Amino acid sequence: MAIFIKRSLYCGCSYYFRINRYYYGRSRQVSIADLFNYFSYVSGLFLSLTIIVLLLVWLERKVLARIQMRMGPMRVGFHGALQPIADAIKLISKEDILPAWADKLVYWFAPIVVFVPAFLLWVTIPFGKNMVIRSLDLGLFFIVAISVLSVLGLIMAGWGSANKYAVLGGLRAAGQLMSYEIPLIMAILTIAILSQSLNLVEIVDKQSQIPNIFIQPLGLVLFFIAGLAELGRTPFDIHHAESEVVGGPFVEYSGAHWSVFFLAEYINTFTISILTVLLFLGGWHWPNIPFSGNLQTILSVFVVLIKTILVVSVIFWIRATYPRLRIDQLMSFGWKMLIPMAFINVTITACIIYYDELPLWILPILSVILLILSAVIIQRKFSKNIINTVQVISAKSLLKEKSEVDIN
Repeated sequence: MAIFIKRSLYCGCSYYFRINRYYYGRSRQVSIADLFNYFSYVSGLFLSLTIIVLLLVWLERKVLARIQMRMGPMRVGFHGALQPIADAIKLISKEDILPAWADKLVYWFAPIVVFVPAFLLWVTIPFGKNMVIRSLDLGLFFIVAISVLSVLGLIMAGWGSANKYAVLGGLRAAGQLMSYEIPLIMAILTIAILSQSLNLVEIVDKQSQIPNIFIQPLGLVLFFIAGLAELGRTPFDIHHAESEVVGGPFVEYSGAHWSVFFLAEYINTFTISILTVLLFLGGWHWPNIPFSGNLQTILSVFVVLIKTILVVSVIFWIRATYPRLRIDQLMSFGWKMLIPMAFINVTITACIIYYDELPLWILPILSVILLILSAVIIQRKFSKNIINTVQVISAKSLLKEKSEVDIN
C-alpha cells in the first residue's frame, strides 16, 4: 500500500507539471503575489468551511433535540452555540494513539485523502452569484471525479489500522459507493442534458424562470437519496455502524485524526445540500427579489444559505426518523430500484430534449408516475417481508410450544 501511494503521488505530480508546461510554457514563473493570492483563497475557504461545520454540528443537535422533545446543548454560550467549539478543543487535546500493528504511512495519510477531496470540491461550487473561486466549464465532471477519491481514504483507513472491523467497514464503504455513485451521476447527467452545460453557474442561470425541481422531480429524489448514501448518513450508515462494525474504518482513530474524518463528513453534508440547491432548487434565484448592483451578491449568498439550511435540516430530520438499513437491503435498493429508475429517467429526458416536438411538461408527469410506481413496489415488498417475518415468528412459537408439550 505504501508503494502504491508513492507511485500515485509521483505520477500525479509529473502529470500536473506536464499539463502546466503545456498550457503556460516553460518560462512561466509563479510570483510572490500569486502565492499570496492562492494562500488567501485556501485560508479563507478553509476558515469558512470550518465555521460552517461548527454551525452544522450545533444545528444537528438542536434539530434532533427538538424532534425528541429535548432542549439540546444549553450550557456553553447562548443556547449552546459555543458547544461545538468546546468539543473541537476537547478532540484536539486528546491523545493521538497509533496502534503498534498499524501501517504507519497509510494510517496517517488516510485522513488527508478523505479531507482533501471534500475541500477541493469547493473550488468550483459557487456560494452565490459571482461568489466562486473558479467557474469551470466542466464543473460537474470535476465534482464527480474528485468526490470518488474520498472512498480511497476510507479503504486506506481500514487497511492501515490492521483491524478486522476497520477493514470490513472500508470494504462496505467501497461497495456502497459503487452502488450509489451510478444513480448520482445519472441524476446529474439529466440536469446537464436539460441545461446543455456542465458549468454550475450556467445551470443556475437556466433556472431563473423555472427551477429544475418542477421539471425533474424524479432526478431530485434520485440525487438526494444517492447523496445520502454517498455521505454515509442515516439510514445508509452501514460502513461505520457501531452495532455491526464498531465504528468501521475509524475504530482505531482518536484525537485530531478522528476529528479530520468528522470535519470531512460535515463538509460533504453541506456540499450535497448546496449542490441540491444549485442543481434543482434554483440556486440564488428567488421570485420578486431584484438582483442588481452591490446588493446582488449579498442577496444571492443569503438565498443560497437559506435554501441549503433547509436541505440540511431535512437530512438531520431523516437521521432522527428512519432506522439503519441492513447491508443486503441497502445494496438491493441501490441496484434494483435506484439504478433502473436513473437509467429510465436519463433515457426519457434525452428523448424529450432530442425531439423538439415533444412538450417539456411531459417530463414531470412521467417522473411523478415513476415515483408512484416505485413507491407501490417498495410498499408491496415491505408488506411481503413483514408477512414472512410474522410467519417465521409464528412457526417458531408453535415449535416451541410443541416441544414444551412433548417434554411435559
